[in-house]
Amino acid sequence: MRIIVNGKDEIVEKGMTIAKLIALKKINPSSVIIEYNQTLAKRKTWDNIILKENDSLEILRFVGGG
Repeated sequence: MRIIVNGKDEIVEKGMTIAKLIALKKINPSSVIIEYNQTLAKRKTWDNIILKENDSLEILRFVGGG
């Protein structure tokens, strides 16, 4: 199934959740926020959001500095 992640096409399995995608990418969930189809997805909902064909995700990482 095709989705868009940070502006790039990706193929994922049907039934994939946001939480599973983040785990597969080995991303620390506490270091990112997710925009799902142009809406901020709360972290507590990531296990319940099942991705669909042509969904769009923006994975935004927190960066410290000064």
